[in-house]
This record gives sequence, C-alpha cells and structure tokens, in this order.
Amino acid sequence: MPCDRKLRAGQTISQRKEEIRAAVTQLDKLLIARKALVKIGPQGAIAFSGWTDQDRGGVTDACAFRMLMVTGSVLARAEIAKAEALAGRAVNKQALAHGHHSHDGGSTWHGHD
Repeated sequence: MPCDRKLRAGQTISQRKEEIRAAVTQLDKLLIARKALVKIGPQGAIAFSGWTDQDRGGVTDACAFRMLMVTGSVLARAEIAKAEALAGRAVNKQALAHGHHSHDGGSTWHGHD
C-alpha cells in the first residue's frame, strides 16, 4: 500500500504498518459512531469528513478505504454502501488509482492528470 511507504525519520515499515492499522481502526469507530462521514465525489472518489489530520496520521482516504473494505467492520462498510447509494454511484477504483481526491472532506475534488 502506498501509505506504508511514507516513513518518518527512524521509523521501520512494521511501525508504519501498525500506525496505519491504528488510524484505520479509529476511522472505523468514528464511522460507526457517525462522527466521521463518507462522501463520494462526482467521479467516484471517496473522502472521509470528520477524520482529522491528527487522527489520520498521513493515511489517505484511498488507502483507508482499501483497508476498510478488507479489514473494516460490517457497520463501517455499511456506511460506505449508504454513501454510495445516496450519491447514486459506487466508489470508482480507477478514480482512486488516478488520484482523484479531496482535501476538505469532500467539499471540493481534485485530480492528478
């Protein structure tokens, strides 16, 4: 995963993986409590609003989404499915791969073309 390559000075890859796991676990809890919300962009990108920069620890929305779909709780995945239904579109994995993202919790969207 690209997020585990952003090592801090003196940090091992194992430490980074644990840091990512902890951040995504925290997001899972925030989604269940509805303190973080899922937003789906016009091109199918995903953003989590209410998940602060402090909480995310350098983990992107795309990386968090990938981990949640594999290791997240059923309730967190249900929140993502609900957001997809409300948006009228599913998360587009190609949009994620092309770098479509939001820096403000889904209010505006950017792409790296």
